[in-house]
Amino acid sequence: MIGLASERPNILFIMSDDHATKAVSAYDDSLMQTPNIDRIADNGIRFDRAYVGNAICGPSRATMLTGKHSHGNGFYSNEWSGAFDGKQQTFPRLLQGAGYQTAVIGKWHLYSDPVGFDHWEVIHNNFEQGSYYNPVFRSASGEQESVGYVSELVTDRAIKWLDDAVLDDAPFFLFYSHKTPHRDWMPAPPELASWDDNEKVAEPATLFRSMTGEVQARQQARMSIAENMTEKDVKLSKARNMTADQERLWLDAFAQGNAVFENSDLSPEDVVRWKYQRYIKTYLASVKSMDREIGRLLDRLEKLGLSDNTIVIYTSDQGFFLGENGWFDKRWMDEVSSRTPLLMQWPGVINPGITSEAMVQNIDFAPTILEMAGVSAHSPMHGVSLRPLLEVPDLAWERDLYYHFYENPGFHGVARHYGVNTGRYKLIHYYQDSEWELFDLENDPSDLVNLYGEPQYAVLTEELKKRLKKLRKDYAVPAEEPEAPWYHSYLIRAAEMLLQ
Repeated sequence: MIGLASERPNILFIMSDDHATKAVSAYDDSLMQTPNIDRIADNGIRFDRAYVGNAICGPSRATMLTGKHSHGNGFYSNEWSGAFDGKQQTFPRLLQGAGYQTAVIGKWHLYSDPVGFDHWEVIHNNFEQGSYYNPVFRSASGEQESVGYVSELVTDRAIKWLDDAVLDDAPFFLFYSHKTPHRDWMPAPPELASWDDNEKVAEPATLFRSMTGEVQARQQARMSIAENMTEKDVKLSKARNMTADQERLWLDAFAQGNAVFENSDLSPEDVVRWKYQRYIKTYLASVKSMDREIGRLLDRLEKLGLSDNTIVIYTSDQGFFLGENGWFDKRWMDEVSSRTPLLMQWPGVINPGITSEAMVQNIDFAPTILEMAGVSAHSPMHGVSLRPLLEVPDLAWERDLYYHFYENPGFHGVARHYGVNTGRYKLIHYYQDSEWELFDLENDPSDLVNLYGEPQYAVLTEELKKRLKKLRKDYAVPAEEPEAPWYHSYLIRAAEMLLQ
């Protein structure tokens, strides 16, 4: 059996995909309850200002692994960066070299075979995005088809690996990685069976926000519920790879509501309201299924007697727009997109039920985990260890955070931008459009009022520009931009039109 508190800790790192803090009840219980994710917060620390440096799936995961921003690890985009370079320094490789058993199970999305893991089973189909039902997994043994719901299948595999790992004396690191709740938000069988089309979720105040008068980047983005959601997104058409029994559950849940919608003469505003309800309810239902599976794995830890010497970390690769601005998706430096849940429990080290307002980022995950494990990095990382905050959560922690989104051309047409977040203020530069935004997060936590160019903020703006310039210098951000293939913008627009 693996040793207890006096020995090196085991580490369970749980990552979801596109999980907004608003849909984690430890942060905000207005939309749903996540009792199992909340167990981690109740037993440890909740970081209230945790951010990512590039809010898109693959690049965020590359940053998590390396402790470096995208320009430092070479993985800028889901769409045109190629395969992640697994030969570079990553914290799983360092843990493996220090004697840890290492495994990754679930979503990888880096277009490469994982390096630094003794065992890996990653979702393979749909360009490594996977499918909610019957995904294909890839391992060192090749591709394996499966039948079932993705969060259950990932958890089954994680439990099987854990049951074997406990037989070894070495500590373990398990990267337990969920696809959920990424688009297209397919509920699990229990949620389909209990689906209620008449149930309503409160609309966000900005569901019908107009982008007229905002920067061109916001006007040109293609991520609105009104115009850019597909029939598959709102369940007017079925997923293609379901079994007959799964299709029957899908039809029982959605067919009647679809018929009512298609035979109704709704105003454009009411069509948006209908789409929003389908979107938010399927998103929340998929989160519910993932939370249940996280609980199953946490219960297994307890049953195996591992909880007292296992660090548990929960986070997401980024946040998500849940109808704010009339949008879905991520990519932006906006709070709902770049802010992410971050919860940690470590029995005997982190006091239960504490919170931290410190500004932290996903570049910090690798150095933090390494220090937890007593392992040193071979070369510097951009991030810093959060270990001091785990025991003194209100420790003075003055820091600016850097953000840089590169994936343009790309799906949804979000402009490239970089910026600085000081905690109080956020300055964003849409550098290909020569446009800027400035937000006062204390008075405008939803990034709604652009103060850039207002005379009373001129001095502050110049100070923030200096701080942004310093960040770029400190992180050695190259002036030369990564280039996408010349044809990529045409390919993406054609794909978006086909999806519509």
